[in-house]
Amino acid sequence: MKRLFLKAGKEKSLLRRHPWVFSGAIERVAGEPAPGDSVVVCSSAGAFLAHAAYSPASQIRARVWSYDEAEAIDAGFFRRRVAAAVALRRGIPGLRGAASLRLVHGESDGLPGLVVDRYGDTLVAQFLAAGADAWREAIAEALLAECEATRLYERSDADVRALEGLAPRSGPLRGAFASAELEIEEGGLRYVVDFAGGHKTGFYLDQRDNRQLCRELAHRREVLNCFCYTGGFSLATLAGGATSALSIDSSADALALARRNAALNRLEGAEWLEADVFAHLRKLRDQARRFDFIVLDPPKFAPTAAHAEKAARAYKDINLLAFKLLRPGGMMMSFSCSGGVSADLFQKIVAGAALDARVDARVLRRLGAAADHPVALAFPEGEYLKGLLCQVV
Repeated sequence: MKRLFLKAGKEKSLLRRHPWVFSGAIERVAGEPAPGDSVVVCSSAGAFLAHAAYSPASQIRARVWSYDEAEAIDAGFFRRRVAAAVALRRGIPGLRGAASLRLVHGESDGLPGLVVDRYGDTLVAQFLAAGADAWREAIAEALLAECEATRLYERSDADVRALEGLAPRSGPLRGAFASAELEIEEGGLRYVVDFAGGHKTGFYLDQRDNRQLCRELAHRREVLNCFCYTGGFSLATLAGGATSALSIDSSADALALARRNAALNRLEGAEWLEADVFAHLRKLRDQARRFDFIVLDPPKFAPTAAHAEKAARAYKDINLLAFKLLRPGGMMMSFSCSGGVSADLFQKIVAGAALDARVDARVLRRLGAAADHPVALAFPEGEYLKGLLCQVV
């Protein structure tokens, strides 16, 4: 039996059902487990605490599969966990019948290191930790069986795999793929998704509810969408009656797809600009440009808490500039998807930006991911996306 023995007192987080065991909490390892092997995590006295996946290259040395001593970690375990994740989404009224949604959200679904998004009959999976990677084939079979999908594409090319000692991997895992793209529908709008080469699994499903809110607020407003990617927020505002939408991104490929999406929906009023957002916000400020609605949805600035200070400066910079570009009464949706930046810290950053911009602003609503991205109460790190809807008084 392969076991991890914790140092005295280090079992407290597991007793609170937090699913990570850090390297500094381990006293000794018995049985020479390989990367991805299932191990029994024990207290310093030898009492059972959890079944977990071992990852010797990572600071997160073990990720919990189960707290039930009698539960076997086998193909049947993954079939049950996938089935439970699918059933959870089917039980949420707003998600019933949704063709595009997140089906598995890592630790919050009891499957650490696994992310699965559904686009119609196509599943796109990311195996991001050693344990999920070791059970890749069993998980693939469980996904196709429980989701009634015909194809599964792997996008295990995220940077976090390097922290697990894993090489990037991407390509078809089950089924045939004649194209690297597919088309989805959300709120009556159609989007082309590049699931093979786009960010994450190709589309930001977590922003579904926020795109709808943006659509409801954009009527007769001049919109600025920063870090626009393939135009999700831009199309939503134009569909909601925005008079114009200037959308900025540094990726020519993303903007090309955004233009295709606008044409697909026959939406007018879009202007797409390839530029560095930080530099162009300053240019707009110097030109005395003003907008009625601004969306700031930047990439991850702080993957861990160690990067929080540097990220805070970047978040403050763009929010300060955005506040200066808002007309009185104008609104801004500002987001952070950085796990290392808490919701409290993010609000303090935005508040500081408003102060330095010399504007009075108020929070109209706090924003987060859609319901298909649940957050386990014992795992607050799962709440990576946080946002604020602010209005300049």
